Amino acid sequence: MAMPIALLVFPSLAAILLAAHFYRAGQPVLAALAVGALVLQAVPRPWAARVLQGALLAGALEWLRTLAVFASTRMALGQPYLRLTLILVAVAAFTAASAAVFQQSAVRRRYQL
Repeated sequence: MAMPIALLVFPSLAAILLAAHFYRAGQPVLAALAVGALVLQAVPRPWAARVLQGALLAGALEWLRTLAVFASTRMALGQPYLRLTLILVAVAAFTAASAAVFQQSAVRRRYQL
């Protein structure tokens, strides 16, 4: 039982990052939904795992959308954008990889997949 819980740290961190992002962007409903993903991890059902995977993949797309908006703004203003790009690509990759946690055998057993 300890292994699936340890693996779920990654989706938890990704959800917290998304919640902070949405809260900072003035979208409290989306922030609350991201926090709700933390609660949903406690539901050991196949549908919960699939909803979480979908939410994390959507979150990765949100990070890429944010990258496009911020980087294009910085480029238009002639400001540096490489560091911003590297950070947001890394966060998007981490969020997408967190969805893959649900493919691990220990986690699959927990969610009865």
